[in-house]
Amino acid sequence: MVLNAVEVAGVVSACYFLLVNCSYVVFLSIAAVEFARDSRLKPFLAVDELYSGPLTTAVSVLMPAHNEEAGIVDAVRAMLALRYPVFEVVVIDDGSTDETFARLEAEFQLVCLPAVVSDELPQRGVVRSVHVPAIRAIPLVVVRQDNGGKTRALNTGLCLARHPLVCMVDADSILDPDALMRVARPFLDDPFRVVAAGGAVRVANGCRVVAGRLVDVRMPRSLLPAIQAVEYLRVFLLGRTAWSRFNGLLVISGAFGLFRRDAVVAVGGLDPGCMSEDAELVLRIHRWMREKGQDYRIVFVAEPVSWTEVPETGLVLGRQRRRWHRGLTEILLKHRRMIGNPRYGVVGLFTLPYHVLFELITPLVEFMAVLVLVLGLATGAVTWSFAVSLSATAYGFAFLISAFALTVEEYSFRRYHRWADLGIALVAAFAENIGYRQRTARWRMWGGWAALRRSERTWGVMTRRGFDVPTSRGGKPT
Repeated sequence: MVLNAVEVAGVVSACYFLLVNCSYVVFLSIAAVEFARDSRLKPFLAVDELYSGPLTTAVSVLMPAHNEEAGIVDAVRAMLALRYPVFEVVVIDDGSTDETFARLEAEFQLVCLPAVVSDELPQRGVVRSVHVPAIRAIPLVVVRQDNGGKTRALNTGLCLARHPLVCMVDADSILDPDALMRVARPFLDDPFRVVAAGGAVRVANGCRVVAGRLVDVRMPRSLLPAIQAVEYLRVFLLGRTAWSRFNGLLVISGAFGLFRRDAVVAVGGLDPGCMSEDAELVLRIHRWMREKGQDYRIVFVAEPVSWTEVPETGLVLGRQRRRWHRGLTEILLKHRRMIGNPRYGVVGLFTLPYHVLFELITPLVEFMAVLVLVLGLATGAVTWSFAVSLSATAYGFAFLISAFALTVEEYSFRRYHRWADLGIALVAAFAENIGYRQRTARWRMWGGWAALRRSERTWGVMTRRGFDVPTSRGGKPT
């Protein structure tokens, strides 16, 4: 019975991983076609005309911040330096206990401003004060509120936003100078249908930042951040580009997303009861639009880039991945009526079932596959040579997918200009399959189990170093 069970489980696991990797190949092929098309269109996009055009819609950039003293000034500088005709930056200080507000106050000479906060979204934070720079030409607003979490901070920012489009970014992120113009392009090209657009997020660890602007792109020199850099490239290239092509995009990263303010307010803002508020908001917009019979689009734009700092220790990374998978589980449970429902189009028939089969239960299947392999070796049902060959085939295929994603990214955008960076990326793509993938599967299983038993939500402390300028031994910038 044990031998039969091991044999059946082995066949099921092999078929499952074959389907997963085949889906990656399909996604990457779609992404390659899309990037080739975008490359042909790029000379005709006329970004400068967009900057000076009278029809470009104004944007409110919302930055929730909690204990972000390490990089808050650089991040705000980067936002204020964006190339965009009319925009404002709204920083929501969510009850920080460090020097976050003090550093902003000193840098921008903030003064308190009497302001009435709209009550359009009841689940917003309790506002204590609103501040603006003494130099009124600086389009900055800083809001201080009692600690209520990121979602309530964003809802507060939505209530204070003055412009029709709202861009949600993390306080630890830095945007490329033209990122806002490029991610706003779909709203100008198709103003009646586009309700949301997301941009790519890349890893900033190891990059050189000067005066709040990224000036030299480098791969992280530490292995853990380098693996995450490759992972981010693959996720954005494979999944989001392909789902966007068929209007089935589920996730717009909270690190960089642009939304029509009226649509976000209409669905009730962000949900404080969900740990993945960005994906839940996108799914709720899909649901609301479908139920209202609206013709709409939610798109992913690959070139606009937000650079974010990723965890450099396993402890912090584990908290992040548990939170992400718990959020995914909560979203799928909350909107389970949409799964497989043709009323919700591509999202209901394809996107949600895919995330159930190849995202939600993947950590469990990976764990079971390892367990079956161990049992097979222990009972003699599996030989060592077969186990080594199977593992080499599975992980070799995964490495090739990552390498192909790197090739497509480099051909399309050429972000990394050093052979050393590409070498580090290939080493990280290989190392991802040895320990890293197994650890993240375990963390994700814990996150899913926490959602099922509805344990207390905890975000944990996300320690950040902040964006700094790498220096040489002599103390001068490198």
